[in-house]
Amino acid sequence: MSLLHLSFYSTFTLTSLGLAFHRTHLISALLCLEGMMLSMYVALAMWPIHTQTPSATLLPIMMLTFSACEAGTGLALLVASTRTHGSDHLHNFNLLQC
Repeated sequence: MSLLHLSFYSTFTLTSLGLAFHRTHLISALLCLEGMMLSMYVALAMWPIHTQTPSATLLPIMMLTFSACEAGTGLALLVASTRTHGSDHLHNFNLLQC
């Protein structure tokens, strides 16, 4: 395993562990999700270079589009929940209430 692959795997693992263990604020969960998407984007962008296939160059662009949509939706939820609940603490949210 090369050093580049090890850095991609460790980045993804660290951000997923951050998502699992540090879930006190919604913004920290969104940042961990963005870190996971960024590591997957870089890995997908480097994959056609390593395999030397030009047909797989569309995958990183599609993933970047989906991650931008995810970031926009996450920030909209952050603003809406901060306005309604007063903070972005995840323990304040009760999904059973309207």
